[in-house]
Amino acid sequence: MKENKAPWYYLLLLVLAGESVFILPFVLARVFRPTVLDAFSLNNVELGLCFSVYGTVALIAYILGGPIADKFSPRKLIAVSLWTTALGGFLYATFPDFKTLKILYGYWGFTTIFLFWAPMIKAARVWGGNNNQGKAYGFLDGGRGLVGALFGTMGVLIFSLFITSEIASASIEESQLAFKYVIWVASVMIIVVGVLVWNFMKLDDEVEQNIVIEKISVNQILEVLKLPAVWLLMIIILCAYVGYKATDVLSLYAKDVMLYNQVESAKVGTFLLFIRPIVGVIIGILADRTQTAYWLLISFIITVIGALFFATGLVPQYSIFLFFFSILTVSTGVYATRSLYFAVMKQGRIPLVLTGTAVGLISLVGYTPDIFAGPAMGYLLDSNPGIVGHQHVFWMLGGFSLIGTIAAGIYYGLYRKKEIEFN
Repeated sequence: MKENKAPWYYLLLLVLAGESVFILPFVLARVFRPTVLDAFSLNNVELGLCFSVYGTVALIAYILGGPIADKFSPRKLIAVSLWTTALGGFLYATFPDFKTLKILYGYWGFTTIFLFWAPMIKAARVWGGNNNQGKAYGFLDGGRGLVGALFGTMGVLIFSLFITSEIASASIEESQLAFKYVIWVASVMIIVVGVLVWNFMKLDDEVEQNIVIEKISVNQILEVLKLPAVWLLMIIILCAYVGYKATDVLSLYAKDVMLYNQVESAKVGTFLLFIRPIVGVIIGILADRTQTAYWLLISFIITVIGALFFATGLVPQYSIFLFFFSILTVSTGVYATRSLYFAVMKQGRIPLVLTGTAVGLISLVGYTPDIFAGPAMGYLLDSNPGIVGHQHVFWMLGGFSLIGTIAAGIYYGLYRKKEIEFN
């Protein structure tokens, strides 16, 4: 495969698609968590169970979708995934009951993963070539964060425009109406992105031939499972993803502990999304100039420090500076690990042509927090109202991040001397 055959707009479309597909199941709940709980008449455990259903279906989709990504071109797979995901948004906008909502999240667990996740990761690796893996995944995740931040800002604006009374005294009916417009806009945007991907996210024929296999076999799965990097990445991504799930509660922390209203807490969620692109770009550039696995290790250490700020109660009520400083620390560590954990695949000697299969197997374990993290955090929050519940959540984050630090340290020690040889 020739170097840098994929054009710059290929990555741009990948960025747009990469965040758009997750707006409905995740971004809206992250930015508007208090509103979602009220509008759908849910508690934290019930919302966590919706995420759990999503994660259960997604685990099956990861393993099935991985080999398919090695057989077919990413463009069509990603476009179909976007369109089928957007269709679920129109049901979401009817504010279905809890049972239907769980079914919808199960549907999204399939549409956002089966034809999407492994193709996206593989496409980014193709764009990065031999020397720009850090930039490829840093720009991908950072760009996704920017798309999410811009949509979050637009969503907050749309939401506030349709709240005619005082925000603090808005009725559930008013919140539902305003949130419905946010969902509709999101769904239409996802459809449009799918059209753009279908028509423009194309690769040179020679590149296409070099990144696909002729047939899917059990041997390719066995070959991937022999690689130590695959097993370490399962642990690394699992721990890093718990951190990413924990950022979902920061807007709720703003409401429960800092006593912000719904719009103010949504702005906290949006602030998080703006941190993500900055971290992604910076960490991607740093990683390519030194060693990606080294910066992955540093990112986990930062996450542990940030988690301890919240877990030990060092962020008291009304201390705005400490609140935002702690948010910045946690989010920097979390988003940096997210930007880098797939960027170390090349350093871990995972063959490019088997990237999809490797991603499917790694994700089968790595993204299990989609099943257990939501209900676990919901239980901790609902059984210990106020700051105590949030402290318990961040103790959980700190524990997983410490395990991730150990795994990342082993990965760095195992492959830092082999990177030159592999290149």
